[in-house]
Amino acid sequence: MTTHAPAATDAPPATPARSRALALAVLCAGMLMIILDGSIVTVALPAIQEDLGFSPSGLTWTVNAYLIAFGGLLLLAGRLGDLIGRKRVFVAGLALFTAASLLCALATSPGLLIGARFLQGIGGALASSVSLGMIVTLFPEPAERGRAIGAFSFVGAAGASIGQVLGGVLTQALDWHWIFLINLPLGLAAALLAVRVLESERGPGLRAGADVLGAVLITAALMLGVHTVVGTGEHGWASARTLGPGTLAVALLAAFLWHEGRAAHPLLPLRMFRSRDVSGANLVQVLTIAGMFGFQILVALYLQNVLGYGAAATGLAMLPAAVAIGAVSLLFSARLSARFGERRVLLAGLALLVAALGLLARLPADAHYAVHLLPTMLLAGGGGLVLSTLAVLGMSGAGPADAGTASGLFNTTQQIGGAFGVAVLTALADGRTGALAAAGHPGAEALAAGFRLAFAVAAGLLAAALVLAATVLRPTARPH
Repeated sequence: MTTHAPAATDAPPATPARSRALALAVLCAGMLMIILDGSIVTVALPAIQEDLGFSPSGLTWTVNAYLIAFGGLLLLAGRLGDLIGRKRVFVAGLALFTAASLLCALATSPGLLIGARFLQGIGGALASSVSLGMIVTLFPEPAERGRAIGAFSFVGAAGASIGQVLGGVLTQALDWHWIFLINLPLGLAAALLAVRVLESERGPGLRAGADVLGAVLITAALMLGVHTVVGTGEHGWASARTLGPGTLAVALLAAFLWHEGRAAHPLLPLRMFRSRDVSGANLVQVLTIAGMFGFQILVALYLQNVLGYGAAATGLAMLPAAVAIGAVSLLFSARLSARFGERRVLLAGLALLVAALGLLARLPADAHYAVHLLPTMLLAGGGGLVLSTLAVLGMSGAGPADAGTASGLFNTTQQIGGAFGVAVLTALADGRTGALAAAGHPGAEALAAGFRLAFAVAAGLLAAALVLAATVLRPTARPH
């Protein structure tokens, strides 16, 4: 469910059409691997938990370690691309992501897997932050650029769909290690082709400033914040072990904002927040992605832990949601936006997602897929309307000089929403389940009740996003 907004670029090089097509294929292949990895892990979580001995709250760090590194470093990675060349950053990102995938496959303990996933997140941030910038450079004509970005976005949706099914098949037919080993041939091929196909660029060099301190502060704030939320399932929301680290995380965030207001080359210039649409779209995105990504993780766990689905069956059960999101985004979102305006389409998509999560808040312990789950999977197609229109609205208030910064901000809030959504919703589900189990409720009933609470909160997050979009974002003019 990942969507990236385009960044500002230099003047486009004169590249032959065939070379541009090959370059686009390489960039799409790299993004396919990164998106596929994000969804392939979800259906393998129970197998990873059983094999490596993860605690329920600790298991979320296989997802959060990646998301935090990815989201915390996107702004810095994009800046590095401007300074030393996007091709260098892209190839380095693919190489690091591929090497970290091998480390994930070889992990024999929770700590090793979490560390390797953090390295994967760094590699993913490096490659993702410059991909669309290179596409915009390669395709300067608006029509060609639109088709290229459309293909790139469709690859993202396809990667999510393939990852859910492939993750289940590999986990059940072989074991969970293969969900990471599959990245090796993809990553090596993409990196080698990128060296030969992509145009080299020269930047002003690192002396122009990369704001490493800002990246350190925001990454530390995110890591500590998510760790605090995950720990609430064990320590409670009002305990000293929650309030102390939580306060420190807020202080680190405040230090980051203070630093950005005074840095010569800030990672995130605070003037970006003066635009009502940019600020509103990013706030809506944090709430939306928190609910949607939490839904993706928790549904996989519900299917396996409550209904007893195998990994392959879980991937197939979740496939309709990914297909619906991809199809709606590719076939309908642009047309509907052209007719009704992005804001109206965004509100309609959010309403569909609220309905989808609201249905899950009533799931019984003995749910039937066709009756209780399939309607939600189909309604999740509203995400195809939401993700694409948010990207347009998030960039609408930025001029040419601000486009790169607006793109980095948009991509970062997407990852922040995913990390905090998984942490909060998982902590709530674990806390509710533990309380009911301690009171003597049967295991399946306690688990189902925990998931129902998390789905209800996710629906509330999406409802808040709907209200915020309706009240903060300015109405878009309907095209004539």
